[in-house]
Amino acid sequence: MTLIFNAKINVDAKEKTKAIFDSIHIDNQFYPENPTKTTISLNDKIHISIDSEHIQHLRANLNSTLRLIQASYDSIESVKI
Repeated sequence: MTLIFNAKINVDAKEKTKAIFDSIHIDNQFYPENPTKTTISLNDKIHISIDSEHIQHLRANLNSTLRLIQASYDSIESVKI
């Protein structure tokens, strides 16, 4: 029996949501060897779902994704006019 671990995240960054989505979504597209199944979608919020057979992979991907979101948000804030 194989266990599947998963995490779901919703991010609402108000007017910055679309820009953050664009930056993290493109990163996810160009990582085909990702050991997790990661889906990122945008409605009014960013919806992220991560599935993995190994909890270590889930944790690593979750940490990376959250750090990318924070870096994107901070970058946008730093050029605020």
